[in-house]
Formats: sequence, C-alpha cells, structure tokens
Amino acid sequence: MELAGEDGLVEGQDPRQVVGSAPRFVGYLPEWFMPLSAYHLRASVAVSDIQKAVAFYEGALGLRALRSGPSATIAEGSRVYGSGGGPALNVYQSVTAGKTPATLATWYVDDIDQIVEELSSSGVEFVRYEQLEHDAKGITARAGGGRIAWFQDPDGNTFALEADV
Repeated sequence: MELAGEDGLVEGQDPRQVVGSAPRFVGYLPEWFMPLSAYHLRASVAVSDIQKAVAFYEGALGLRALRSGPSATIAEGSRVYGSGGGPALNVYQSVTAGKTPATLATWYVDDIDQIVEELSSSGVEFVRYEQLEHDAKGITARAGGGRIAWFQDPDGNTFALEADV
C-alpha cells in the first residue's frame, strides 16, 4: 500500500484522476474518494446586516475585502475577505445569522498577546467562558499546549485566535 502525503495524494497523483475510479486504498482513504484536501477551503459566515458586518470585519478586524457580490437575495449582500495570502472568509447576509454557538473559524497567530491587544484597541471584545480560566486579556491555556482566545462578531458568530506558545 502506498502512503499518501499531507495533501492526501500519492506523489504526482492528480486529484481528478481518483474520482470515479475503482476503490484502491491509498493511505486511509480509498482512491475513488474525492480528496478535498487538494482544494482551497473558505469559511462562510452568515450575518444579519452586511453593512454592520463590513464595519466589523474591515474596521475592527482589519480584513481586506477581495470582492463583493450578491448573497442569495441581496445584490451587494456578500464579501470575500483575504487572510493568509488568499481568499479565506465568505461573509453573507442571511436570516440564519448567529445561529451556532460553535467556533466558525480560527486564525493561527505567532503572537497572540499582540493580536489580542490590537483587536481590543479596535473595539473587539473577547469572550470568557465560565468553565475556563482566562488571563486579564481573555486568553486561556489550550489543551495540549498553546493558548487560545475567542471573540464574536455583531451577530454572535464565534471566532478564535490560537498560538502554539
């Protein structure tokens, strides 16, 4: 059995060649399984008011909009924001905004203290969970090492910052 690399493919394998082929195990996935790890992934976040969201994502977080466009029902109801050198976050207006308490996306940062300070000075408030101990900035130790802090957008969508130190 050939072992797959980090991208889920055997060296030199084209991800399009595995779709529809007979099952043959490569690593832990059958070869016919579409290897989504070969494609870019963006988080999508529903917001109730795109203009409030733009003020938060661009103003408070400092994200740069790569493009704007329609949501399902609003002509200029969405934005695609860049992060880490490419498109990373789709923000769109929807009636389903803020319906999940789970963390929707995480930024992995080198200096969590600096980023938390910068975002706090921009008006971002960090969430403190009762079951966890946080420092004065709202940062807590992450299980297995490292540190993490959570914040929410105006609709209550939760995001995190994580650092390995």
